[in-house]
Amino acid sequence: MATAELHAAEFHELDGWSEDDHEAAFAAFRRSAVRAAAEAPKTRALGVDGAALSAVARKALALPERPGAERARAFFEENFVPHRVGADGFFTGYYEPEVEARLEREPGFTIPLLRPPPELVEVDEVDPPANLPAGMRFARRIEAGVEPFFDRGEIERGALDRRDLEIAWLADPVDAFFIHIQGAARLRLGDGSLLRVTYAAKSGHDYTPVGRVLLERGVLQRGNVSMQTIRAALAADSEAAQSAMWTNRSYIFFREAAVEDAALGPIAAAKVPLSTGRSLAVDRTLYTFHSPVWIETSLPEAEGGGPFHRLLIAQDTGSAIIGPARGDIFFGSGDEAGRVAGRMAAKGRFVVFVPRVAS
Repeated sequence: MATAELHAAEFHELDGWSEDDHEAAFAAFRRSAVRAAAEAPKTRALGVDGAALSAVARKALALPERPGAERARAFFEENFVPHRVGADGFFTGYYEPEVEARLEREPGFTIPLLRPPPELVEVDEVDPPANLPAGMRFARRIEAGVEPFFDRGEIERGALDRRDLEIAWLADPVDAFFIHIQGAARLRLGDGSLLRVTYAAKSGHDYTPVGRVLLERGVLQRGNVSMQTIRAALAADSEAAQSAMWTNRSYIFFREAAVEDAALGPIAAAKVPLSTGRSLAVDRTLYTFHSPVWIETSLPEAEGGGPFHRLLIAQDTGSAIIGPARGDIFFGSGDEAGRVAGRMAAKGRFVVFVPRVAS
């Protein structure tokens, strides 16, 4: 398992700490605190103690939702010790797409988003069945036990047709593919209302980045791989696009959710709503969910560039997020957020905040 050493630091050593919006960071942490206070998160390999984090969460809930910038900063400094992660960091971005959809199949809307079938089950990661490939976390339940589930190509060729699993129908298979990658979406229905879909389960097969496939096939050139160039390449040749997308055997299933607060993102892997620019997807085998993480990186040049130094909360994960210094920043919902997220690819540094009682 990939891991890294943690090295204690001081808050004044964090580049930009005094300039951050600590109240915004506290708001994101307080949303996590509701969950963490009720149930201590599982302590992961980097060693941030879940029980200690739960105790700090209870302190956060004792404060007002908006305690003011000065009190919010003091909260973090009084309750945590920053620890630099001893590995070079790399950051990408993700977002919540917003696309047109219909609840019933109709001409022009023929691409389904599916809910998980009942026979799809999560595998025990501590004691996985011996007949499954290493790392497979979902499988099909059968009478004799479990076996690998259908992959993306098999499902899109009809393996789950006529099962009444469709939540909604989209017009564009590339839109559907990117919703799978992002793990959530806001769907604009014909009557003007919004329906949110969020991650529920996956096929269990390994995730393969389609950008890498297009690079290997000579469709894209090194140094010019972004969400925007990938989308353009897939849109230019539907037959080649299908072949490329099917190399990613990981297929995502969704659940429906109401859009209760348009300012917040979907419920993430840590069971809390994502906060724009304050939520971070991390390797869940290494990071204890709800941990504050200070990051030092930069925004894409096409979006104005400049430092992106701020406190985020580890609230999500992803198939491609592997390693102690790999992070995916949530940039919000809609096309503008997608533009920034799609270009985000920058080196940087991680600093995880460890509860003082456990430091």
